[in-house]
Amino acid sequence: MTISTEYFRQYRQKLGFSNQDDAKSFFGAKDIAPTVDLNYIAVLNKRLYKIVDKINDIVADSIKIDDLDAFKKEHIDKTFGIMRANNILPILNNQGRRPEQVYYSWMRGYVLSNFFLKALSLIFDVDVSNIDLIGDDDLKNIETFKRTPKADLEIKLNGTKKIRIEMQSGFTGINDIKQHKVWEAKRVFHDLGVHTLVIHFDLYNGQVAFVKLDEIEDNSINWITRQQMEGQTVFNIDQNYFIWKITESPIKYNEIKFG
Repeated sequence: MTISTEYFRQYRQKLGFSNQDDAKSFFGAKDIAPTVDLNYIAVLNKRLYKIVDKINDIVADSIKIDDLDAFKKEHIDKTFGIMRANNILPILNNQGRRPEQVYYSWMRGYVLSNFFLKALSLIFDVDVSNIDLIGDDDLKNIETFKRTPKADLEIKLNGTKKIRIEMQSGFTGINDIKQHKVWEAKRVFHDLGVHTLVIHFDLYNGQVAFVKLDEIEDNSINWITRQQMEGQTVFNIDQNYFIWKITESPIKYNEIKFG
């Protein structure tokens, strides 16, 4: 006797499911949002405060945050409040990790990108008010969190020539750039003639790398398979790219000698 696909459909209908996705969601409990542990989030936010405190203590005076309390309220407390009000937290997930952990990873990158905006303004000689990362409206959209926490920046060099900036933070001493970022940068340069620069903050070692994404060679020996990232191909940032010590004043972009 042959069991037909029509039987499958009727069987699921008897269970009360009008389509296949509903059945899969039911059996996998995908329709049940995890309860977010707000006490855990509160502790994680306190760790973000401490990270900001420690880094602000050791960076050069020229890039220190003048009012740390205001910075924390704006970029940690307010951001968390927006995400909670828009029910973003329960649907944060990544390879089965707890929503709180995904939240913390995202926030850590987001907060530090904002922390180093002052440094960015000195590197490129632009006013901080002309640099914008992620606004309130974006924070209300789950799609924003499925992408990188750092929005692409575009800065006009000498008021005319444009360059795109991608800010990254590393916390373990492993410093990589995802392959798709390099592909996108090469596409942008091919289509628009605009370079994309990664500024990678290695907070574990206190150093910063500058890498022109569109100039990375396809056959570079720095391309590796990173098992910790589900076997993804990544560009491992060579030590030679790290040219600024976080404890010193920022290097000027026009003084960087790219290889």
